[in-house]
Amino acid sequence: MSRLKRLQNIDSLLNVLTIAMNQCSLSENDVNLLNDAIAKLNRLRIKKGLTDKQYKAEIAEIIALLINFFI
Repeated sequence: MSRLKRLQNIDSLLNVLTIAMNQCSLSENDVNLLNDAIAKLNRLRIKKGLTDKQYKAEIAEIIALLINFFI
């Protein structure tokens, strides 16, 4: 996947998470989970030279946080 496509995907997910935080009444635990996911996405956005395997591993960690948020 090209770096441009990755950045577009990350930006889209950041926008959705930011909207969810601003529009919803959330518990402190939910806010912490979303903040962790947003922080990981921001770090992932800055990283360069990741292979697809490394990128997928980072995304898997973020998805694990989001699954905990939705459960």
